[in-house]
Amino acid sequence: MKHNTSSAPNSPLPEGQPAPDFTLHTTPDQTVALRDFRGQPVILAFYPADWSPVCGDQMVLYNEILPEFRRHNAALIGISVDGVWCHLAFARDRKLQFPLVSDFEPKGRIAKTYGVYRHGDGVCERALFVLNSEGVIHWRHVSPIGVNPGADGILTALESLEMEGATS
Repeated sequence: MKHNTSSAPNSPLPEGQPAPDFTLHTTPDQTVALRDFRGQPVILAFYPADWSPVCGDQMVLYNEILPEFRRHNAALIGISVDGVWCHLAFARDRKLQFPLVSDFEPKGRIAKTYGVYRHGDGVCERALFVLNSEGVIHWRHVSPIGVNPGADGILTALESLEMEGATS
C-alpha cells in the first residue's frame, strides 16, 4: 500500500460551509471551544510552528493589530500542532494577547478537519479562516508556508461581513 507523503494539504474547507467545532487546550488545564465564540466573527490562524521566524512575525503582527480586529468584534485564535508548554512560552515571549490552541494530540486532528495539515511535514499550513457570527466560513486563504499572509485579507473579509450585516 502506498502512503501519501505529500506536504500539500487536502483542499481547505470551502467558504459557505459550517466550520467544524473544536475544543483545544491553551494551557494544561484550560481549553478554548470554537462554539463559545458564536455571535461574533472569528479569525482562525493556522500556522506551522511557534518559534519559526515567519510564524513569529505573523503572530506579532496580529497581536499589534488586535484592536483593529476587535473593532470588528472579531475574536482571534492561533492554532498549531505545538504543545501547550511551547505555546505558553511563545505567547509570553511575544506578549500575545489572544489564545494559542494546541492541535497536538492527536497531532493535527483539527488541521486535518479543516483540510490544512501538511502530512509530509507534520505541521499545519499557514492558513486563515474568517467565520461569520453563526460559525460559517466566510473567507479562507492558504499562503505558501514561508510567506506571512499579513492582515489585509482578514480585514477585508471582516469589512465585507459588516457590509452583509448592514444589508440584511
